[in-house]
Amino acid sequence: MKAIETDIVVVGAGPGGYAAAFYAADKGKKVIMVEKDKRLGGVCLNRGCIPSKAYLHAAKLIEEAKESSFRGVTFGQPKIDLEKMRAWKESILDKLAGGIESISKNRKVDVMYGRGYFEDSKTLRVETKEGQKFVKFSQAIIAVGSVPALPSAFDLGNPRIMTSDQALEVEDIPEDLLIVGGGYIGMEMGTVYKTLGSKIVVVEALDTILKGADPDLIRYVKNHADKVFKEVRLNTKVLKMSTSGKKIKVSMQVGDADPIEEKYDRVLVSVGRAPNSQDLGLENTQAEMDRKGFIQVNNRLQTKDPNIYAIGDVVGGAMLAHKASREARIAVDVICGDPNAFENVIVPAVVFTDPELAWCGLTEGEAKSKGITVEVSKFPWSASGRALSFDRPDGMTKLIVEPDTDRILGLGIVGVGAGDLISEGAFAIEMGATVRDIAETIHPHPTLSETIMEAAENFYGVATHTIGKKRDH
Repeated sequence: MKAIETDIVVVGAGPGGYAAAFYAADKGKKVIMVEKDKRLGGVCLNRGCIPSKAYLHAAKLIEEAKESSFRGVTFGQPKIDLEKMRAWKESILDKLAGGIESISKNRKVDVMYGRGYFEDSKTLRVETKEGQKFVKFSQAIIAVGSVPALPSAFDLGNPRIMTSDQALEVEDIPEDLLIVGGGYIGMEMGTVYKTLGSKIVVVEALDTILKGADPDLIRYVKNHADKVFKEVRLNTKVLKMSTSGKKIKVSMQVGDADPIEEKYDRVLVSVGRAPNSQDLGLENTQAEMDRKGFIQVNNRLQTKDPNIYAIGDVVGGAMLAHKASREARIAVDVICGDPNAFENVIVPAVVFTDPELAWCGLTEGEAKSKGITVEVSKFPWSASGRALSFDRPDGMTKLIVEPDTDRILGLGIVGVGAGDLISEGAFAIEMGATVRDIAETIHPHPTLSETIMEAAENFYGVATHTIGKKRDH
């Protein structure tokens, strides 16, 4: 069989893969994009970011309706049609995937559906419905993403033990749901299922949920979770799971206490993600993986094989769609001979809990662990007219500042819509902005974006809506 020849083959059509394919096509390269799923978009679109945010929006509507009675607006008890909800979610995914396919055609990127396998450093075998096809390439970009981690001790083959993939299908509403892992996936899905009617218990092995963010920001999320979930247990290890009739029996240990056993209708295991790097044929190339299966790359996204690049979740680091999209452009630039590297890149992180939590740049915790001296300025949302206008003063905006220069090193926000506000911080850090630059930039009133300006003003002790300590500079 004659091989199809191309300049670049992109393996994986998620936010890293299709971003790489489109950018390479824009730069005049002949591109083939290979995707094993039936729908383009990768994990983010099909089993991650988009479906979870759709369900979170539905949950938000239910909560707002429930809480509005004291404002003089009363709604009836919500009726939940799970089949219709799933169909609505699927319609969003179909629309987005169709858009990617349409853009692929307009950019003349050939899409090949099937599993890719490297025969060698220049050849990709693709197992399609029509049979095997071979692609000869000059360069390959691997963007195959990740899968939910499921420790073997929890993998009983029982559908009542779910990963995020199954949880996003919302087959039913379990009365009692245990969530193993207090990271962003567990906390977000807990928000969805709690609103739909489940009693939620979250267990986390560490001494905090949402590890990586600053404790003063996490506190707002933890306080809300303590109110709406049945329980959030920290320093808790799950020892064993077993099937008990129509329930899952779970043995766990809280701190140094004696183990306890409880039964749940369903269990969601959200203890991280693993790179989707197996069965790619990488052993037939010079590309190398670490012991966890992450493909090893340098800051130009090059593997040890000069013809093969890798981006996104499969290379490790922050497993975020927007990081993969940025890496996609860097890889393509390097292939095309343009200078670029993944260095000093500000990658915002957003957790779509209630309230939302977002941060970028240096955190206060990182500064402390690295021995970096910083100053911190905070603005409480209890002093924000906009936050009070929709009854959500449970938030805070904080700046991490370099003392000698007043340069902004980091921004953290917790509160409703934090994810839509954090980009101003990323932009400020990328541009080397100072606190005064933010303080003297007019922000519209009344908006939540004002909290960033007032946090900057508060750094100098002159915030309009709070009383702060005056500074000499």
